[in-house]
Amino acid sequence: MNSRSSAGRQRLTLEAGRTEKQYWKDLWRYRELFYFLAWRDILVRYKQTAIGMAWALIRPFMTMIVFSVVFGTIAKLPTQGNAPYPILVYSALLPWQFFSSALAQCSGSLLGNSNLLSKVYFPRLIAPASVIVVCFVDFLIAGMLLLGLMIWYNFVPSWRVVTLPFFIVIAAMSAFGAGLWLAALVVQFRDVAQIVPFIVQFGLYVSPVGYTSNIVPQQWQFLYWLNPMVGVIEGFRWAILGGDAPFHLMGFGLSLGIVSLLFVTSLWYFRRVEKTFADIF
Repeated sequence: MNSRSSAGRQRLTLEAGRTEKQYWKDLWRYRELFYFLAWRDILVRYKQTAIGMAWALIRPFMTMIVFSVVFGTIAKLPTQGNAPYPILVYSALLPWQFFSSALAQCSGSLLGNSNLLSKVYFPRLIAPASVIVVCFVDFLIAGMLLLGLMIWYNFVPSWRVVTLPFFIVIAAMSAFGAGLWLAALVVQFRDVAQIVPFIVQFGLYVSPVGYTSNIVPQQWQFLYWLNPMVGVIEGFRWAILGGDAPFHLMGFGLSLGIVSLLFVTSLWYFRRVEKTFADIF
């Protein structure tokens, strides 16, 4: 028994040493765990619900109605191009819902899998990454409502819609980067989880979801474009709605730089503190 226990400890030590040098290869080696975590969350979300996938449509649909009435009918804010105001709002709600859902769920992904993380070795990056896949499924389902709105209003997007995957990748990078930061911080400081809903709520109103960036005063433009979701949302609108002035190139470049910085630094910080997660749990 002692020899087996000793052999087991020796194998575990070698495994830990090897994976530290080959961490990124381990992400591929543990891909089945990644698939399992993602599929598990998808089943939990849709299998035992009364209306199933409709939950992914209800929230953005109701938000679209409220924003269309408040900003489009009451405030009479300008639209973009010849797009109806509901399509203007919903084309922004798609990336915003993807980002906000990923942010909220990534922040708790490590705590939600704490039993697994404290007992079994695998690259901890897999837990928050699997959440992005689940949120992307919600994004695809919610996208069907945008197609329905286009049919209802007889709106045909221009050729720019082929650039939409590029902006989807940027949205995923932004969501994953911010989610990784929060996931790591929540493990170390549990009260960080309490400010995530505030970040999501505040971000909804400082991002151009119910309005376009053109109404922001010029003196605030630089500070405004520091929000990474401004570039993502305006990029979505440019790809779907078109318009003469889709977004400011310098502002979009600034947002893209912030997204890249957020993504790279989140990976760096996550890898730095990852080895302490099991001890904290």
